[in-house]
Amino acid sequence: MDNVVYLIMRRMRAPLLVLIGTYAVAMAGMALIPGQDAAGNPVPMSLFHAFYFVSYMSTTIGFGELPNAFTDAQRIWVAFSVFATVAVWLYAIGTVITLLQDTTFQRAITEARFRRQVRRLREPFYLVCGYGQTGTALVRSLTDRHQRVVAIDIDPERVSLLRLDNLREYVPALCTDARQPSSLEAAGLRHRLCKGVVALTNVNEANLKIAIAAKLLHPNITVICRADSHEVEANMASFGTDHIYDPFDTFALDMAIAIQAPCLALLSKWLAGYEDQALDAPIFPPAEGRWVLCGFGRFGKAMYRHLSEQGLDITVIEALPHKTGIPKEGVVHGRGTEAVTLEQAGIGDAVGLVAGTDSDADNLSIIMTALALNRSLFVVARQNQRHNKVLFERVGAQVVMMPSSIIADRIRVRLGTPLLAQLTMLARVRGDDWACELVSRVVALVDEHAPHVWEIAIDENQAPALCAMDRRGTPVTVEELSRDPRDRDRTLPLIVLLRMDAEEHELLPAPDVQVRRGDRLLLCGRADASRSLAWTLRNLNVLDYVLTGNVAPGGLIWRRLAARRGRAASGT
Repeated sequence: MDNVVYLIMRRMRAPLLVLIGTYAVAMAGMALIPGQDAAGNPVPMSLFHAFYFVSYMSTTIGFGELPNAFTDAQRIWVAFSVFATVAVWLYAIGTVITLLQDTTFQRAITEARFRRQVRRLREPFYLVCGYGQTGTALVRSLTDRHQRVVAIDIDPERVSLLRLDNLREYVPALCTDARQPSSLEAAGLRHRLCKGVVALTNVNEANLKIAIAAKLLHPNITVICRADSHEVEANMASFGTDHIYDPFDTFALDMAIAIQAPCLALLSKWLAGYEDQALDAPIFPPAEGRWVLCGFGRFGKAMYRHLSEQGLDITVIEALPHKTGIPKEGVVHGRGTEAVTLEQAGIGDAVGLVAGTDSDADNLSIIMTALALNRSLFVVARQNQRHNKVLFERVGAQVVMMPSSIIADRIRVRLGTPLLAQLTMLARVRGDDWACELVSRVVALVDEHAPHVWEIAIDENQAPALCAMDRRGTPVTVEELSRDPRDRDRTLPLIVLLRMDAEEHELLPAPDVQVRRGDRLLLCGRADASRSLAWTLRNLNVLDYVLTGNVAPGGLIWRRLAARRGRAASGT
């Protein structure tokens, strides 16, 4: 707001001084030129009457002569004063119009409005830096969960698209350079309700600087960054960045898990999916045979490393090997869009194909040419632009990798259900058989759509009834919490995936495991089951019914009536 006032005063200083000077001269002339009363006696005009007359004279709306009829000298002065004040007003109004059209002034107004919107936030929010493809997907997923977001981006077109986007929650947005600490402060970095900063620009150095500024200005805040370089990733980790995501390494690791443990990969995908989406079918990438990898850039190197760790034979096709590097097995020089190049790489007897260049057109051409030569290929495609989604859906690839969606999904899960990441790490130790059994249980609960996944902290805020039972010494088990609060003989359609406390964690806790104050639970199931369980955890009478079967009156009036009936029954 100080910038707005400064710009107004600087641009309007000259017009205001000219306007004040013109008014002062006109008033002085009216006061100095002698007038006359009704009898013709000379009467000077007072300064008050001069001010009043000049005030409405300058509008040229029309006026009367006061306090008496003017002399010819006064009328001549009034005529010159009208022309002068009209010219000055035109000059001042023109300056105001020019000021309103000035981009600097408009930016100052926009920034002042943005700062007010951020200061007025009364709910926890996340600061998202960068509204590209990844930022767009993340903001939409967070607002769909009714989480508040503040977004900044250096591209004005992206900010305009955000303001036009149909989001469930209003997102304050500003076009500014997120690398500047003042921009982060304006976006609420030091706001007491700011829960985290997410750096998603397409420039590694910008994400690095955002992470550094966030940790210096707000050391206790959660910082999540995107990094496409191992060097930048190591630099971010060195000063305590909480979570760093590389889309290429993340996807390559997921593919390696899908080859080694398909059920585990499917379980992770289901639990991290959107509730309104249909359950993804399992994929079974070939674990033996030759793979052809087209493109040896950052994505190609990540796929090459993780697939090689699975013992697969890989042939690399690269158009610019002198820039990207050459694997130890050598490289086939070319783009992979020509049948000759693919045949040199042995596409005829290959089992898998990775179209991983940074050009969607080349990747589509590679896939179409390769499938014409070998229809049995398992195809992994890299999609760089979101608007090409329809083309990649029709090209025949079993798996499509889009960097922005991968990062957005990972961050969405991290912010929404952090225990899910812990579950995934623990599940890898259990193996694929354990995951297959859990997959069958999830299918029995949710049928066709992805399960609803949520967390519960057993504390006074989310589970006051259970905390009250815990203080009384009344044990509550997992099996008892899973009972339907409307009919305790029925079981809610949910699975307790993980129970954690300060000392231990337990995957798929047994039905007789006690749930105590301070525990954290990760559950999946149907959305209506989460609402029923929340009712049980918050209402002491409902929890008592679930544990004992006793139906206690809930309201104050009903409790008094029940007590009166009890006294009457005991008296008889």
